[in-house]
Amino acid sequence: MLAASEFPGHDARRFYSSRPIPPKKPSSSASDAATAAAPKVTIQTIGKLHREDQPISVVTAYDYPTGCAADSSGVDIVLVGDSLAMVALGYKDTTEITLDEMIHHCKAVARGVQRAWLVADLPFGSYNASTEQAIHSSVRMVKEGRAEAVKLEGGKRLAPRINAIVHDAGIPVVGHIGLTPQSAVALGGFRVQGRSLDDAKRLIDDAFALQDAGCSIIVLEAIPPPVAETITRLLAVPTIGIGAGPLTSGQVLVISDMMGMFDRFTPKFCKQYLNMGQQLERELARYTGEVRGRKFPELGTHTYSMSAVVEDEWSKYVQKEFGLDLASASSLRKDRAAKLSQAAVAGTTADQG
Repeated sequence: MLAASEFPGHDARRFYSSRPIPPKKPSSSASDAATAAAPKVTIQTIGKLHREDQPISVVTAYDYPTGCAADSSGVDIVLVGDSLAMVALGYKDTTEITLDEMIHHCKAVARGVQRAWLVADLPFGSYNASTEQAIHSSVRMVKEGRAEAVKLEGGKRLAPRINAIVHDAGIPVVGHIGLTPQSAVALGGFRVQGRSLDDAKRLIDDAFALQDAGCSIIVLEAIPPPVAETITRLLAVPTIGIGAGPLTSGQVLVISDMMGMFDRFTPKFCKQYLNMGQQLERELARYTGEVRGRKFPELGTHTYSMSAVVEDEWSKYVQKEFGLDLASASSLRKDRAAKLSQAAVAGTTADQG
């Protein structure tokens, strides 16, 4: 089975903007230096971590900045989750996002992720109809979105499609059982799964079916810890928990939840490491106040200069032609005069000393 990172041209990424992005300069920070020295995480890397009982860290990312931040932090896997439908695009739930939208966001994240293993969700409706549709969507996510694996929600009923994606298309698949948000309506809402004996047994059956179909990893969401631990200890592949307790092979959180950037709700299982939403509001309010008070931008600090000669010529020209006395030119002249005066005083003092 070929990993997506082995596809020809996968790492030949280009950056587009109005100003070409230069190569990253060497950084003195410990985290950036460690990231630069760290080898590329592959499916084999994840398997090695699992065999050595090293917890696997996973976080979601939705655009170039969050992709860069996640990659530089040292996480093992970056997931472009369909949760972006709600936390980034403002949709009511995850079923509204389209495959084209997911690919668009995955491409942006891929430009920022150079080290971590990149996984992307297939959204609702992009793999449900048939095996052919599932393969086509998976290939698009790898070819266009630059993902290295795809994630699907559902139990043993999806095993034939997962088998085809893995063995026919050669694309790694991450499974997802327990609470599957794409089918929350059928589950009776966003409810914990596996609380009854029968439901817990069904989850074990689902987990084995996904493993046998070829899943490289299985996400366990909103499952009681004893059930999640049982599945983890029985399977040969890693499990990634989200609301499934500390005894899975690794953990995943939605970046917008853990950083306090989503205002609708915070799941019980989420630890909030930063309240970025409130911080953003506070600093944006400060910016608005400075704009209204004409404190930003500061002349000479946040502006581009002309030579003193050209500036004087321009001021005389607009005064003569339009009758305008430029406040910016006047302010800059006063500022320059003050600095020259300070320099002269400092020089005199030094001479006297």
